[in-house]
Amino acid sequence: MQATELEATHLLDSLNTALVMIDGNLIIKYANHAGQALFETGTKQLYGHPLSDFLMPHSLDKSRLRAAFRRGEDFTENEVRLAFKDNRYVLADLTVTNLNTEQGRLLLFEVKKIDQQNRISRENLQNAQHYAARELIRGLAHEIKNPLGGIRGAAQLLEKELPTEGQREFTQMIIEQSDRLRNLVDRLLGPNSLPRLQWSNLHQALEKVRTLMKVDSETPVTIIRDYDPSIPDIHIDQDMIQQAVLNIVRNSMQALAEHRTPDPQIRLVTRIERQMTMHGKRHPLVAKLTIIDNGPGIPQSIRDTLFYPMVSSKRNGSGLGLSIAQTLINHHGGKIDVDSRPGHTEFVLYLPIDRKESAI
Repeated sequence: MQATELEATHLLDSLNTALVMIDGNLIIKYANHAGQALFETGTKQLYGHPLSDFLMPHSLDKSRLRAAFRRGEDFTENEVRLAFKDNRYVLADLTVTNLNTEQGRLLLFEVKKIDQQNRISRENLQNAQHYAARELIRGLAHEIKNPLGGIRGAAQLLEKELPTEGQREFTQMIIEQSDRLRNLVDRLLGPNSLPRLQWSNLHQALEKVRTLMKVDSETPVTIIRDYDPSIPDIHIDQDMIQQAVLNIVRNSMQALAEHRTPDPQIRLVTRIERQMTMHGKRHPLVAKLTIIDNGPGIPQSIRDTLFYPMVSSKRNGSGLGLSIAQTLINHHGGKIDVDSRPGHTEFVLYLPIDRKESAI
């Protein structure tokens, strides 16, 4: 190996960013020291092996990678959740770049791990932005709601003075539209009441949602349950949690129906997570509920504002269901994460598990 090549190798190995090169068949050709650490193995086990030997299928969009190689297109994804076959998960920012090398054209993966503190900072910023947007909308909603009562009252008084039924149809229209607008404003204002906490079984709330959706759904959707029976009772308002989950599941069902997804499925998965920080507080135990569908995925254009009121990708969507769901989960000191790509979308709800004796 020439001196310049050695220098380049030493330089790449000194980087904290994981660098991995693959060919058009997604075979690994190179990994620097950080890349080997990412896969937790050495070059002998990496080189010549496909990425699919190490990453779970849902964590590896083969069609997108092959398309990027074929078209010579580069792309970047932030906060990608890489799932490894040894049951590890890594949250990272991922950049894929086409490179012309002596071995031909290769794809260069740059994987920058997001450390816990950085992730918390991002979440705090997102929460602050969401709170500011919500307060703005609440303020506007109050300004709209205040004159509605006067408009409705004036229409009722006018109706008493009108001599014919035909004329009263117009005042009825004013009253009906005022009521419709008031209902919309009430939904924009969102839930204000604090949760009435009781020790409840999370799976009972999920089963109620499952029963409701079986009745409510116009399109047959298979709902698969994968529950962890070891999750203890948690301190929640079961009605609020049920409403939050219902909003997300209904959102998934609408996406599956609109896209006419073949063999539509929704999975409800519960697990326990340990040592998680939410809203600046460290929790030893957290209940994790993952709602997974095999629909079209969430458009990239709305992912950053997905939980804002009035944001929706659906033709007739109000854009309030997910915003309300997040508010309800926040009331419990929890949070919602989202990971989406075509064919796989998951909403992950985290709820703190408090010990009964410490909550009394």
